[in-house]
Amino acid sequence: MFIKQLSVFVENKSGRLAEIAAILAKANIDIRALSIADTTDFGILRLVVDKPAEAEKTLKDAGHTVALTDVLAVGIPDRPGGFASAMKVLAQENISIEYMYAFVSRVVDRAYMIMRVKDNKQACEVLEKNGFEILKEENVYKM
Repeated sequence: MFIKQLSVFVENKSGRLAEIAAILAKANIDIRALSIADTTDFGILRLVVDKPAEAEKTLKDAGHTVALTDVLAVGIPDRPGGFASAMKVLAQENISIEYMYAFVSRVVDRAYMIMRVKDNKQACEVLEKNGFEILKEENVYKM
């Protein structure tokens, strides 16, 4: 029901993202979604990859600070109001979102987002009850 996301601490220096991407490419790990939030000195790179445990080990072995986190991958209708309807059902249950980002898929008429909430189980139940698709790990990693 949940998927694994890597959070990588990244110094805000030229070439750091290229280095991380090259490490993952060399290990034959496919990036499915990503987001980066930065400050002046550092950033947090959030990644969903096809082999999260292997990616975590590979990046740690290369000297990077990495954590695995459970997040939700949610499918919503790709039309005006699709996103709003998902946010409404979460708000009605007082489920706040810590962060979120979208990712691309080859599925027509569906948009997908990764979200981190305080209580993944509750959010899954609320979203599924209201007709939203919760993706499983194997679905996300193969998209």
